[in-house]
Amino acid sequence: MNAEPADQIRLLDVQALDVRLSQLAHKRKSLPEHAELDSLTKDLAQLRDLLIAAQTEESDTAREQTKAEQDVDQVRQRAVRDQQRLDSGAVSSPRDLENLQRELVSLAKRQGDLEDVVLEVMERRESAAERVTELTERVSSVQAKTDDATSRRDAATAELDAEAASVTKEREVVSGSVPADLIALYEKIRAKQAGVGAAKLYQRRCMGCQIELDMAEINEIKAAARDKVVRHENCGRILVRTADSGI
Repeated sequence: MNAEPADQIRLLDVQALDVRLSQLAHKRKSLPEHAELDSLTKDLAQLRDLLIAAQTEESDTAREQTKAEQDVDQVRQRAVRDQQRLDSGAVSSPRDLENLQRELVSLAKRQGDLEDVVLEVMERRESAAERVTELTERVSSVQAKTDDATSRRDAATAELDAEAASVTKEREVVSGSVPADLIALYEKIRAKQAGVGAAKLYQRRCMGCQIELDMAEINEIKAAARDKVVRHENCGRILVRTADSGI
């Protein structure tokens, strides 16, 4: 393939722009906010699970407390009724009186036991409520950090995207001035060679693979016409000759 030396040199400009686009894409993908957000997202999910569990426990103990208080109230009401019967004198049979008094003692013990249950449930409910408060605050704190990291990531991404758009537009202009067949060859090689399809020949060294050419290849390039598109035997990239190529 042949191409004017100026067109070959413009190919280096296209390559430089492609390298910049690759750098921008890598930088966008490697923004520290991505890892930060991954960590925060995991923490937030875990905290929300813990919060749901704590809220469930608080709700369960609230129902348990209500049930226990209702049990106490039922026993208390029965004790009040029995005491009223005893005080009214309506029960005259010694045996019935003895049974009623025994029941009052039993109810008093039962009420005491149930009140202990209420206190124990209240303590667990209070502990669960404190846990809910603590976790709610932690969720809010991590959410705030997540929002901040998201904002920083979006700002950095927007800046990189804007630069990439500008570089892409510049590449379109520069590549449009290079013959289509030369660009096609460049693109084919670039796809196979880690994004580098053309390299400068500098001081007898290929700047694509950083290997110095041997004398046989140097002599072959020296003998080639200036408009001939030459390629490095080692890496296959297009070698662009310039004033400082050393040949």
